[in-house]
Amino acid sequence: MFDVPLFLRHKFAQVWALASEKLTSLEIACVSSVMVTELLSPSLGHHRSPNHVRPPILPGIQKLCLSVDYITDTMVSTISNVLMSLTHLDLRDAPLIEPTSAYDLTNSGLQQINQHGKLKHLSLVRSQEFLITYFRRVNDLGMLLMADKCANMESICLGGFCRVTDTGFKTILHSCSSLYKLRVSYGTHLTDLVFHDISATALSLTHVSLRWCNLLTNHAIKNLVSNTRLKILDLRDCKHLGDGALRSISTLLELKILLLDGSDISDFGLSYLRGVINSLVSLSVRGCKRLTDKCISALFEGSSKLELQQLDLSNLPNLSDNGVLTLAKCRVPISELRMRQCPLIGDASVMALASMQVDEDRWHGCRLRLLDLYNCGGITQLSFWWLKKPYFPRLRWLGVTGSVSRDTVDALARNRPFLHVAWHAEELGSNQWDNSHGLYMHDYDEVDELEQLLEEGDYMDEEMMDVDNDAELL
Repeated sequence: MFDVPLFLRHKFAQVWALASEKLTSLEIACVSSVMVTELLSPSLGHHRSPNHVRPPILPGIQKLCLSVDYITDTMVSTISNVLMSLTHLDLRDAPLIEPTSAYDLTNSGLQQINQHGKLKHLSLVRSQEFLITYFRRVNDLGMLLMADKCANMESICLGGFCRVTDTGFKTILHSCSSLYKLRVSYGTHLTDLVFHDISATALSLTHVSLRWCNLLTNHAIKNLVSNTRLKILDLRDCKHLGDGALRSISTLLELKILLLDGSDISDFGLSYLRGVINSLVSLSVRGCKRLTDKCISALFEGSSKLELQQLDLSNLPNLSDNGVLTLAKCRVPISELRMRQCPLIGDASVMALASMQVDEDRWHGCRLRLLDLYNCGGITQLSFWWLKKPYFPRLRWLGVTGSVSRDTVDALARNRPFLHVAWHAEELGSNQWDNSHGLYMHDYDEVDELEQLLEEGDYMDEEMMDVDNDAELL
């Protein structure tokens, strides 16, 4: 791990000349396309004669993931020609200004991909992190040229190809018979016609992501689900998808992850998912404005043996404490719950989650490891009493609104040293390498702690009480 921009360009290449020939996977973030090109170029540059050719750098690389300033024809061509063992290529850029023709990807660059025929996984994404921009110099012809050499591709991710139409995307689908993972984002010309005859292909897709593809309707999903083995379906920000899409999705009995952010679905439409809810591990309905408290009962009431671990209910203006009470009663075994920007969510929701019992035989109490309550309108000092031990014994990530007193947050942090508290609107995510929860697990009595405290009526945390008193004095 080091800071790439600190290296002079010619020294950067010299450093990598020392890398082991056995290195098979390399990921570099924040590197310029020029440095990548020079790193892989056969010439050593200014300090050697023009006729000197160095041995190849990184000859054994099979997987290359780069985040660059611009994805260019020159860089793509160099990578494709020099790295002869490459099977996985992941390129992402985030331009600060609109690229010129010399620093952009064109049809010609796409034609250079997979020169050695070993590539199985390809990802080309233009991020809009700093600027709303696209691959404006690539059209359907570029997809046709690339498809000629990508017949054995298993995974393709394309982001920001605004001039590619249904013709280009269909070329990929019909040329890559081994494709199982398809991801398209900002497909501004992608319509239902792409999937019109997908059942006639030999495809067996298991992972599909179609983000910000605003021309798609329910009809596209009706055809797409002919791939009955779909396990991951990401339809975030496809705003014209509605209940008809959910009716089609209900036939996907192996579905594990379903993301529906920003779609036009209703409480009644979610009831169609009863057929797949037992198999789902992750579900997101963030920003589906029509949903109310009834969506919880439509999904979970009467269901058993649920495997759902992640649930995102953020930005639902009509979701209230009553919906969360229903969620707690249904004993859904979720470990990550996000309810950001829900103005009607308050203290009662925190109390209900604190007392939720999921598995009476093995675990008593809430199983949440992540709880995001950022900017929920009804969260007060009372919620922080219920967020302290012994409640939420597994909690590691907590998101709260920025208006909460810093003293309150600090008091909670002292009480729970393993808890990460975010209060600056950042999105939360648990670290896969964080195994500290194994040091922090305790067994608790079988008595419902909420009921016990309410009956005794004498529980009061002195530290949190001091914070509350100080606030009243101010």
